[in-house]
Parts: sequence; C-alpha cells; structure tokens
Amino acid sequence: IVPVAGFSPQGAYGVQDSLRSGFTSVKNELLPSHPLELSEKNFQLNQDKMNFSTLRNIQGLHAPLKLQMEYRAARQIQRLPFLQSSNLALDTLRNSDESIGFEDVLNDPAHSEVMGEPHMMVEYKLGLL
Repeated sequence: IVPVAGFSPQGAYGVQDSLRSGFTSVKNELLPSHPLELSEKNFQLNQDKMNFSTLRNIQGLHAPLKLQMEYRAARQIQRLPFLQSSNLALDTLRNSDESIGFEDVLNDPAHSEVMGEPHMMVEYKLGLL
C-alpha cells in the first residue's frame, strides 16, 4: 500500500486511525506562513541551548548534563493519555512558572481537541489493543 499525502497508515487496514490520532490537517503539512514562525516555534529549544552553553563555560560539563537529566525526567511526568499535561514541573525548572504567556491564555493550537475515549486511549498507550 502506497501512503497518500496526509494519511499515516496506522490502522489494521492501512488507513489512519482517526479515533486515536485525530483528524489530519492540511495546515500541518504547509510551510510556515511567516519567516518568524519557525523562530518562535524553536524559541525554547534555542534558549535552552544558549543556557546550556553558558552554564558549561561557567561551571563545567557536569552542570548542563545534570540540568538536561532533570528536564528529561520532568518531561516524562504526564497525565493520562486523554488529558493534556500542564508540564508544571518543567515550567518550574525553567523558571517560567510565574510568567503568563500566549499558551497560558489561549492554549497551544496544536493541542486543541485531543479528547477521545479514555479507556481506549489508555489501552492503546499500554499496548493492550
């Protein structure tokens, strides 16, 4: 079966399983509409790289490695698969828990309408289906 653009063969019959992964969107496959969109999307990653580089120059190699390990552990703390995680532990580590941003007021558009059937999504996450 040849995959068609916009479809990811995840189901048993080679078509996308919309119940688990949601509907496909042509908008996600388009190029950024503004030159700053990619910069804004990667802002936190670039900020982390700069902070790790500065930390490595000041305190040595162990400090950014320890901080990266803490970030990775904080990212693994998640709610159930059908609920969106707030990533409060990660925000606390990055010291951004006291600032109000766009995603706090209007939410991240990429995470809109992710709700599905709770029992089916948990079974899928655990590999029981």
